[in-house]
Amino acid sequence: MTSSIFEEDINNIIKDFDMSVFDGKTILVTGATGLLGKLCVKSLLNSGFNTQVIALVRNEEKANKIFGKSNRLSFLVQDINQKIQTTRKIDYIIHTASTTSSKDFVEKPVETIYTALNGTRNVLEIAKNKKITGMVYLSSLEVYGVNQKEDIEENDYGFIDILNPRSSYSESKKMAETMCISYGSEYGVPVKIVRLAQTFGAGVSKNDNRVFAQFSKAVINGEDIILHTKGETKRNYCYTTDAVRAIFTVLTKGEINNAYNVANKNTYCSIAEMANLLENEITKVVYEIDDVNRGYNPTVKICLNTEKLEQLGWQPKVDMKEMFERTISDMQNEE
Repeated sequence: MTSSIFEEDINNIIKDFDMSVFDGKTILVTGATGLLGKLCVKSLLNSGFNTQVIALVRNEEKANKIFGKSNRLSFLVQDINQKIQTTRKIDYIIHTASTTSSKDFVEKPVETIYTALNGTRNVLEIAKNKKITGMVYLSSLEVYGVNQKEDIEENDYGFIDILNPRSSYSESKKMAETMCISYGSEYGVPVKIVRLAQTFGAGVSKNDNRVFAQFSKAVINGEDIILHTKGETKRNYCYTTDAVRAIFTVLTKGEINNAYNVANKNTYCSIAEMANLLENEITKVVYEIDDVNRGYNPTVKICLNTEKLEQLGWQPKVDMKEMFERTISDMQNEE
């Protein structure tokens, strides 16, 4: 069952983006049951236009539960690391499939790298073979590493410690980007890249263990927010609907072989400041600093500059306070 807030989010995307550009088109979405994948799929299916969606999923039962039945939706049930095969025509590809757990970056770095590189290569191969109109690869702010600059434009790369297994995620994202650009250069595959700030909103699972989910669950359960570091990492964030509109914008208007930062610049804050925002009469911020390796990113200060994306006509709409209000309310209604 889909919550009313998630339904609202779908309707807001359809209202705020001209979905007619996808009329009569077929779109392959990888990672279709993930947070952004399912929002992309549902927005495309509910747009009122004749858009066909091919959803690449690992678990058909889970996919059926999320999407139900539609004569404009079909599933490719497979792992992203397997060769993708379909006889269908494909016009666009949105490649969202990725490892997202910080714990896995540390405990399963080989699998993290393999999924990023092999999975992306499989997607690029079908993009090449189908002679698609456009593809978006979802990358991350982590490609910027530890940076001397705070205001980060698309060519401001910093230091990544390649001898640290935690770098499996950031390095493999960088390499996957280079693979995308290489397929564009060598085979003419029309790929664009979005580098997302940490993104959250309605649809986040209670099982999600990323910082925004931990904080949201603490508020819901009337528990303290426990910080295991000083919370000095500072970055901006993005609400899911703003991210999906950015994906659609770059897919249809972005420059081929180019990358675009996606974030709400007005959400720039430290982890500690974010925690303090959620403090109330019951939930307090408690520091329990220790040396346990939880897979956290090194302390960084990264404010993604989104001017390049804004030049395509995109603007974020949801601020930090509303991001948490919608996420928490949706989580409370999760079955």
